[in-house]
Amino acid sequence: MLDYIERVIKECEEKNPGEVEFHQTVEEVLRSLEPVIERHPEYEKAALLERLTEPERGITFRVVWTDDKGKVRVNKGYRYQFNSAIGPYKGGLRFAANVYPGIIKFLGFEQIFKNSLTGLPIGGGKGGSDFDPNGKSDGEIMRFCQAFMTELYRHIGPETDVPAGDLGVGAKEIGYLYGQYKRIVNRFEGVLTGKGLPFGGLNGRTEATGYGIVYFAQAMLEANGEALEGKTVALSGFGNVTWGTARKLNELGAKVITISGPDGYILDESGISGDKVEYLRELRASGENICSPYAEKYPEAKFYRGKKPWEVEADLYIPCATQNEIQAEDAQGFVDRGVKFVCEGSNMSSTNEAIKIMQDGGIIVGPSKAANAGGVACSCIEMGQNSGKTVFKAEQVHAQLKDIMLGIHKACQEASEEYYGTYDLVKGANIAGFLKVADAMMSQGLV
Repeated sequence: MLDYIERVIKECEEKNPGEVEFHQTVEEVLRSLEPVIERHPEYEKAALLERLTEPERGITFRVVWTDDKGKVRVNKGYRYQFNSAIGPYKGGLRFAANVYPGIIKFLGFEQIFKNSLTGLPIGGGKGGSDFDPNGKSDGEIMRFCQAFMTELYRHIGPETDVPAGDLGVGAKEIGYLYGQYKRIVNRFEGVLTGKGLPFGGLNGRTEATGYGIVYFAQAMLEANGEALEGKTVALSGFGNVTWGTARKLNELGAKVITISGPDGYILDESGISGDKVEYLRELRASGENICSPYAEKYPEAKFYRGKKPWEVEADLYIPCATQNEIQAEDAQGFVDRGVKFVCEGSNMSSTNEAIKIMQDGGIIVGPSKAANAGGVACSCIEMGQNSGKTVFKAEQVHAQLKDIMLGIHKACQEASEEYYGTYDLVKGANIAGFLKVADAMMSQGLV
């Protein structure tokens, strides 16, 4: 069975040359499935892994718009609809200069298992563009979003594919995208999630990903005989995920001491709480994509230019910025310092080598596809709210979110123990997410 897995990994690399992020996630997921494939030889006969690693549909399109000076601009747009075995495609749109097919495919492939882990009826997909909203005016962002949706609208729908936001796509962008969709199709329907509250959005959605990460981290610590209360926590990033994570950590008695941006990181040993946490949203809304102004506003903090916060002493590390932000040398530093817990908040926060170093060094790793699933879980709740023409209260949403995240941790733990006999949340998340999708695919035939 290992030969089968190795063959699929190799074929995926050959079919998708140069798409290193996609190769990375395929290898990480498939290698952990060896005992599952051994127990289920019918999966190889049905070419299940080959079908999983090939999107059901991939769409590439041109996005033409004009900037404030009247100059015509051209970007590339993408939507990869990976797997609909358990529900309509569901996954965010990412607007960033480094977006290319390898990024979107890695995100879409991860989304299959993340969405499965929530226990909700949603499949996996992802999309985006190499458009960078940082430094753009509201008018430019609106015109780009309208042009993007004019091409995308024909491939999505409330029962087909329901995009959401991701890096570079916040409330502003979702509003513009939804307005254009509604204008074109002449229908008010739940085709996007992360919408504003006045037009179908979900109470509590903004903080959902961050809150979910903390619920998962708390379960992870408690499963290993420790409490979250009183722990010092190093975070990266300063966007919505970091903001929500910091809010819930403070609420549960932990102390947040770092945030970061592309320019470096902030160390605030007095604790990032109260107004300081809310200031993160102001930083993100500035459009400058830097965190150094925090140290200007709060002089007790220190700014370390060009560095990552992983050198800081803490009890728990939660990366919330971007993929592969924990490299092998960072992981080795954790091991050398005796770090016990790392919980991934950003998608694929760590390289495969870094995960191996951390786990070999005894560090408990909470993988992103499990830990940050709270955002998409609440997106599905928003879909249900839109379908039922109702409105949920924030406390209802947060209660469901907590139950979902505790259920995800339990599923990961049980799958790991059943197939590996150990507490390994990385392998457990892959297996638990895979099994539900595999069963659905086998039931539906060769489609």
